[in-house]
Amino acid sequence: MSYNGYGNNYGYNNQGNSYGPPPPGGGWGGPPPPGGPRSNYGPPGGPPPMHTRPGYESNGSSYGNPPPSGNPPHGGHMSSYNPEPYAPSQAYQGGGQGYPPPTGPPPHPEQLHHFGPPSGQLPNAYNNSYNEGNYRAPPPPPTQAQAFGHGATQGYNYQYSNCQGRKRALFIGINYFGSSSALKGCINDVRNLSSFLVERYGFKWEDMVILTDDQSNPRSVPTRQNIINAMQWLVAGAQPNDNLFFHYSGHGGQTEDLDGDEDDGFDEVIYPLDFKQNGHIVDDEIHFRMVMPLPAGCRLTAIFDSCHSGSVLDLPYLYSTNGTLKEPNLAKEAGQGLLSAGMSYLRGDIGGMVSGVSSIFKNVTGSNSSATEISRRTKTSPADVIQLSGCKDNQTSADASEGGQATGAMSWAFREVMMKNSQQSYLSLLQCLREELNGKYQQKPQLSCSHPLDMNLLFII
Repeated sequence: MSYNGYGNNYGYNNQGNSYGPPPPGGGWGGPPPPGGPRSNYGPPGGPPPMHTRPGYESNGSSYGNPPPSGNPPHGGHMSSYNPEPYAPSQAYQGGGQGYPPPTGPPPHPEQLHHFGPPSGQLPNAYNNSYNEGNYRAPPPPPTQAQAFGHGATQGYNYQYSNCQGRKRALFIGINYFGSSSALKGCINDVRNLSSFLVERYGFKWEDMVILTDDQSNPRSVPTRQNIINAMQWLVAGAQPNDNLFFHYSGHGGQTEDLDGDEDDGFDEVIYPLDFKQNGHIVDDEIHFRMVMPLPAGCRLTAIFDSCHSGSVLDLPYLYSTNGTLKEPNLAKEAGQGLLSAGMSYLRGDIGGMVSGVSSIFKNVTGSNSSATEISRRTKTSPADVIQLSGCKDNQTSADASEGGQATGAMSWAFREVMMKNSQQSYLSLLQCLREELNGKYQQKPQLSCSHPLDMNLLFII
């Protein structure tokens, strides 16, 4: 199997770069240009691409429904800490010309990792070692609704997914070709992890959207608008027990928190290819686009291989390697205001949803509640959302080399851990990710969830 793209064979011996932005300078981080986004970075016309094979060729399908109406929370403000923008030799054009590919030949097939089918049936919610009588193995997730507890509103529950419904995946890899902050492994990460899901977990190429900056199709380039559209495509029409997967490999950073839900006072962000013109994407907006629309029992597994990514999906339950909440002082969460806001969203009443969330925020801040309490009152979800991130919010993630190939350390570690043992509990998964990177990299992978999580349960994809 070969790829039609470029950019896999550049500098495999790199160990020192990170996915974080370099120090500010040269006027970086100013506000977007007046008058809205520049026209040469606007979304091109025509249908977005989807994929039938890893050559990233389009079959002409659509991303589906338009993005949610209303404005996400302060989603477009700029950081004072940005990587240098991509500087192509030709401007991005909406007529199909696209960014020019990097120089050099496309990768040879032997430079790409292939995983092949598993030697036996991979575990799922019904077929697993625990259900076959091995009660030392991690048990599958429960099928009944789970109460949030800790003073939450009665009747507001969450639901684990059995991941037996529709499978859909979104991959974003940005190497930032031509800039002084270029990365080497991000496109490889996307190719390797997408192949891993297809070859071992039954995902299909036609149910994936892949955005990388080595593609000529303008709808496949990871601009801000294309990323937002693809996020909406991922969650559109989601149902209980659907199995959604998101992977981002690229630059990450931080910016000032404006709504009080961050303990350290900083929101986390990711950097689209055109961030200099159109802005970064802040964690509140990522949550708004990909978590808030999901129904109870729908799984979203999100992997962020970027700097400062520990809480970039804004999930309120962060777990340690001993299986406990890192901040166990739980306040009342998911109150009536949140339930009302959620119902308003499901009815399409965006105004009611915003009003409900705003009232919660006012009540919380008026009572001097902590940022953690604010997060758990406003970002708790009945869906089954799991985030695996490459590092803590205050750490960087390595753009590394493993097996002679440029790769993100976190993306590589996830594949390695799951290939060595597919019967992982959430706890063992987090522990093994840490162990895989320990001694080679300083970063510490993180695991967070949209609801209280039994870390001893079986992790399924």
